[in-house]
Amino acid sequence: MINLVVCGAAGKMGASIIRLAAADDVFRVVGAVEHTGNASIGTGTLKITDNFSEALFRADVAIDFTSPVATMEHLAVALAQKKAIVIGTTGLSPDQVLRIKDAAKTIPIVFSPNMSIGVNLLFTLARAAAKAVPGYDVEIVELHHNQKKDAPSGTAAHLAQVIAETRGSDMAKDGVYGRKGLTGPRKQEEIGVMSVRAGDIVGDHTVYFAGPGERIELVHRAHSRDTFAAGALRAAHWLAKKSAGLYDMQDVLNPSSAL
Repeated sequence: MINLVVCGAAGKMGASIIRLAAADDVFRVVGAVEHTGNASIGTGTLKITDNFSEALFRADVAIDFTSPVATMEHLAVALAQKKAIVIGTTGLSPDQVLRIKDAAKTIPIVFSPNMSIGVNLLFTLARAAAKAVPGYDVEIVELHHNQKKDAPSGTAAHLAQVIAETRGSDMAKDGVYGRKGLTGPRKQEEIGVMSVRAGDIVGDHTVYFAGPGERIELVHRAHSRDTFAAGALRAAHWLAKKSAGLYDMQDVLNPSSAL
């Protein structure tokens, strides 16, 4: 039995994680955490608290889908208590990512922009395609609901990074985020990343590899947040047995072994 604390418990992802964990004999949810404004909200028989430190004291692993500022606060507490943490928060700054990497020298951390099994297979397929057709144009289009705060999505940014690394390019130099006006012909080394925000779209990602006379499309569409919640729980189960280190969902799922 793994004792679990869920951060962002009043949000849609947090609620999904708590519901799936409650139905799984492997987990016992011992804490549900939200910021002070939401701390009075209940989730069934589980009371939400704003005291992460107290909740984490009773837990083996924390799962965090919150905001960059809150995640950094939770990371500091996990580090102080030497507890494992799964981080799915997106929109983190380079400095915040460095803080996660530094903390992983002391505690086990799974840090991934997307916990979905299908999306992590998409990362593997995108890497394979980038290697197979190095001269093709690459464009990434992501669609999410109209309440999403960051753009591009963490998943789209990671897809672009995976492809850039495979091709030996640099997103800081070759990344293009939207186009307008007389932009001129497309440069071959460009990697385009476009964001759409509309309605209640859970998350769609399409990677285009376009060459002479053909194009390859790799598509993932999320139908429910439960796919991300299930992946986060799988990561928590896997992480509970690990020593200090920085891991991602590729480590948890090992999708490349199927290729």
